[in-house]
Amino acid sequence: LMQRKTHVKTNRKKVMLAKLRKSCSCTPQKLKNFVMDFFPVLRWLPKYRCREYIWGDVMSGLVIGIILVPQAIAYSLLAGLKPIYSLYTSFFANIIYFLMGTSRHVSVGIFSLISLMVGQVVDRELLLAGFDLNDDAPPALGDGSLQNDSLSNTTAFNLTIVGINAECGKECYAIGIATALTFMAGVYQVLMGIFRLGFVSMYLSESVLDGFATGASLTILTAQVKYLIGIKIPRSQGHGMLVITWINIFRNISQANLCDVITSAICIVVLVTAKELGDRYKHKLKFPLPTELVVIVVATLVSHYGKLNEVYASSVSGAIPTGFIPPKVPEFNLMLRVAVDALPLAIVSFVFTVSLSEMFAKKYAYTIRANQEMFAVGFCNIIPSFFHSFATSAALAKTLVKTSTGCQTQISGVISAMVVLLVLLFLAPLFYSLQKCVLACIIIVSLRGALRKFRDVPARYHVNKMDTLVWVVTMSASALVSTEIGLLVGIVFSMLCIIVRTQRPRTALLGQIQDTSFYEDDLEYENLSPVPKVKIFRFEAPLYYANRNYFLKSLYRLTNLDPNLEAARRKKYEKKEKRHLKKGNHRTANGLGIGETTLQLVPKQIDFQALVVDCSSISFLDTTGVNTLKEIQKDYKNLNISVLLACCNPSVIDSLKRGGYFGRDFGCMREMLFYSIHNAVLFAKDQ
Repeated sequence: LMQRKTHVKTNRKKVMLAKLRKSCSCTPQKLKNFVMDFFPVLRWLPKYRCREYIWGDVMSGLVIGIILVPQAIAYSLLAGLKPIYSLYTSFFANIIYFLMGTSRHVSVGIFSLISLMVGQVVDRELLLAGFDLNDDAPPALGDGSLQNDSLSNTTAFNLTIVGINAECGKECYAIGIATALTFMAGVYQVLMGIFRLGFVSMYLSESVLDGFATGASLTILTAQVKYLIGIKIPRSQGHGMLVITWINIFRNISQANLCDVITSAICIVVLVTAKELGDRYKHKLKFPLPTELVVIVVATLVSHYGKLNEVYASSVSGAIPTGFIPPKVPEFNLMLRVAVDALPLAIVSFVFTVSLSEMFAKKYAYTIRANQEMFAVGFCNIIPSFFHSFATSAALAKTLVKTSTGCQTQISGVISAMVVLLVLLFLAPLFYSLQKCVLACIIIVSLRGALRKFRDVPARYHVNKMDTLVWVVTMSASALVSTEIGLLVGIVFSMLCIIVRTQRPRTALLGQIQDTSFYEDDLEYENLSPVPKVKIFRFEAPLYYANRNYFLKSLYRLTNLDPNLEAARRKKYEKKEKRHLKKGNHRTANGLGIGETTLQLVPKQIDFQALVVDCSSISFLDTTGVNTLKEIQKDYKNLNISVLLACCNPSVIDSLKRGGYFGRDFGCMREMLFYSIHNAVLFAKDQ
């Protein structure tokens, strides 16, 4: 017989007080450990193997830096901001993650989905403030103040927003919204780290994340089409942006700029061809081809010397200032306006970063600290928000490039930041003539991975139909409604799918595998032997309030016996018999003698005398579940059928004890509970 261990009850109050005293105590060693944990670079940098690691880190840092520059300029279109802010973001994120991150390989910086989420909030707030989203008048950037804008925009701004500098126009307000949003997202991430709320990421399943990324990619693609063909259409906001944008595109297709169309076609062909060749021959290439940089350099030269902006009215990036703008504290009033929007941004940013960190840590056999990753990403948002930067996250594509080019540590991130710094200080003005359609091409080609998820739908459907449904719903909601709503819909729908699975789980009657002590589903396997006078019922889910009725219906259907109906039928028959006997009629209602009535009490003979419930798949019971088992035990006992439980886990047994299933002194427990189905069957046969 198995004997349960006796667990000593701990005084939770004392334990909590001890932990509190330990956490509040301050010693030199504890302070040192705290600083070392908060800045992991202090642990690994002194142990850095320079000869072994430096070449791979420098190479990967240079390659990522070269990729970062065109991507940063391109993703500024998604965020609705000027390219200089994207460069600031890429620079500061790499430096801060170098100091605070625990992953050796993750590339943290500007990310398309995060840029899109920031851009949607910026556009909405600009509209509410009365700005014209389609005002393409280039601001005067010569003094680097970034505060001058059109008179109409300044007027609309002052009428709507109170307490901000009157000279701050559309561009200034846009970056103010972005920095306030970024600051709030960082605060949420730090608070989640302090209160250890990293478990929130568990509710974002792979299907939800993939569907969200694919739906957002469709939104990104749609937003870039107007730049591809050079038309000016209103920037749609709110729900249904994708559909409205496509309607506006087709309405204005006749106004397409031929120069932009030709440039876009050439750039997409070159970029896609280079990417496909790079993927095919990546094992032969020591580092990826810097195709984006080559395309940007060539396109800028052609646009500048061909005067495409002056001659063909092709839209260009405009002036990009050099150097750094003086830091500024994000506006508190704006934080209040975007506090709700910052929450999904914080969660998505954290989830992508931690999932990528864990994936590469597992691949290269080291460990990361998820809580520290949350702090790192949080401060990658909080600190740069003072320096006119917006939200960041880890990006899969750049991380894959880092690992393929020999990255060993986050020293490569510092090298990438230096490349961006070089552009910020000296090279930024050279991109004045770069066409926006070229940037749109870079963004669209970078979406290949997410859009390829459509090809995986049949395989995904073959593996799991429910997960495929979650992916489709999340993707559709993210694309057709909005990204934030799509993420929320995906989370809620995936939870509902889990609830539905537990509400209507698989149920089965089991048969015995011949000449063994094992039992399996007789509908799934052949050559199983039914056990005489014994029914074995399996319920493959927790038993709780939501699936109680389904449990009972399945049990009655599979055993072909509803004990309540049978008991009611018997009582009704007994009343009829008593009436006949009182009248002095020795013949029963069925026309038989009294001695023959016993045979007629059960019209269809009950073919079992014991019911074994296989509880191996029941992970827990709530109060309703315990009462349900007590109910069937009582109902079947009235029909002289014993109910035996088999394979219960300790938590289920404890729930049954607390619910009084075995009686007050647990005296009947050995006759009602068994550690295997076979033991229960043998007991039933002996009875």
